[in-house]
Amino acid sequence: MAGSKFMSYLRGEQSKPGEKKLLRKLDFFILTFCCLMYFANYLDRSNLNNAYVSGMKEDLDFQGNQLNLINTIFTVGYILGQVPSNLALLYFKPRIFFPTMMLIWGGLTMVTAAVKNPQGIMGIRFLLGLAESTTFVGTHYILGSWYTERELGKRSGIFTASGLAGQMFGGFIQTGIHSSLDGARGMAGWRWLFIIDGLITVPIALYGLFLFPDTPHTTTAPYLTESERQLARERVPPIEKEPIKLNLAFVKQVFSTWHWYGFVMLWVIAGETESFSTNGLLGLYLKAHPTNNYTVAQLNNYPTGVAAVGIVSTLFWATLTDFLGGKRYLVGYWIGITGVVTSAMILAPNSSTATVMGAYYWAGSVYACQATFFAWANDVMRYKNAAWRSVVIASMNMGSNVINAWWPLVFYAADMAPWFTRGMYAMIGCSIAMAIWTAGVVWFSVRDEKREAFERSNAEEVLEKAEATIEEKV
Repeated sequence: MAGSKFMSYLRGEQSKPGEKKLLRKLDFFILTFCCLMYFANYLDRSNLNNAYVSGMKEDLDFQGNQLNLINTIFTVGYILGQVPSNLALLYFKPRIFFPTMMLIWGGLTMVTAAVKNPQGIMGIRFLLGLAESTTFVGTHYILGSWYTERELGKRSGIFTASGLAGQMFGGFIQTGIHSSLDGARGMAGWRWLFIIDGLITVPIALYGLFLFPDTPHTTTAPYLTESERQLARERVPPIEKEPIKLNLAFVKQVFSTWHWYGFVMLWVIAGETESFSTNGLLGLYLKAHPTNNYTVAQLNNYPTGVAAVGIVSTLFWATLTDFLGGKRYLVGYWIGITGVVTSAMILAPNSSTATVMGAYYWAGSVYACQATFFAWANDVMRYKNAAWRSVVIASMNMGSNVINAWWPLVFYAADMAPWFTRGMYAMIGCSIAMAIWTAGVVWFSVRDEKREAFERSNAEEVLEKAEATIEEKV
């Protein structure tokens, strides 16, 4: 019985006439563009580490923790753009805003190919962070605007997996470029990587410009009939009748409830439990291995397994938590277990290379929190006003990146390779905190659900009494 229900869920359910056809159209046009955009986004982010281990370090004479410093500068730009870029989606059509940002970051990526020193990369990566800031949180806002609680997790998982695919294929792309284009027209292979990654963004941006459907209440997509547009609006909460005013009253609204604090801190902790993967520790471990020497191809290809594990884990947990009725919190407990065990495996005396690599691969499963936690925030805030939800979602990523701006410098600097001992203990602490904070968010969410159910019950009781009084008078 459970198996048949699960297969029915995977195929998609239709509660209203035409809903299945509408979902097919939305999935195609929304997910293809958002996934391609995030794929290109991750290519542009991960290519720096790929280039670093493929000759850029030596060509530009990197010293000490300059690589980490560049990543920190990118993060600062990324932080500053989070909330403004997400609020911009309330005032500019997403089909205009997303492609514009793509073309900007694609151009900046190509300019990176001409740098002569690490300092040049620092300035470019700051601007790149600003341009890329809307992609992740902006897409989660859009997905929460179109899809119901029953549908959201799976779509969020597919979107997140596309970014991990970009990270994974970035290694293979760099390997191919290094072997086929290294030295072509007098340029090193790592420089060609930035040019090719930048060019990839152009056709994707044009696709979004012409075919992205915006939001249910503003869409003019030619492939949606008027009845389908109406159905799309009926499936989601109505928009506010009054224009959203971004004033002091709105700020007080955001900060006067638990939602901002609960979900921002949830993602702050979760972001650091991803540190093994997001900071490319496996590649740095292999590069600085105390006894083994690895080729450029191995240094680029072996870490791709981390992203592959992340893709499988993301799709598994996103789909499972949808099927279980939105129990996104289960991922928080999985993260807690994973972080503690994998850190202990790496810290263990005389750990073999296979054990350490296995731990880093397993740690890649923590990527599942990206889809499930943002879907969780969208679920809980579905009936809050759009600007409030937008700010909370953007603040989650902003808060995480505020910590990421300095966390790698303290715990995962490149010159701490291969063991990152300090970072292993930090990971254990974060993983324990993850489990505890997840339980706290569950408590507040359940409390709110009970309050809302009680208020609805009282409202229905008052209505029934009023109707009974009217009948008596008649």
